[in-house]
Amino acid sequence: MTMMPDVDDVIRYEQGEMDVEETIVFFGKLVESGMAWQLQGSYGRTAKSLIDQGILSPDGTVHLDVLEDLREGRR
Repeated sequence: MTMMPDVDDVIRYEQGEMDVEETIVFFGKLVESGMAWQLQGSYGRTAKSLIDQGILSPDGTVHLDVLEDLREGRR
């Protein structure tokens, strides 16, 4: 059984109320549950972009150190 994302998190994301780290953790959970690939296309595209950048692993593991490196211009 696939876990549904927390509706409150979806609403917060859709309304732009999450900061960057919260958004990444949210997408990590979506990838881990498989829901990133079942929701509307923008969720899958965002998840793929985070994976391609190394911020998320394909299993949904979050790598905030990579995000910090990107912010600091080290990648």
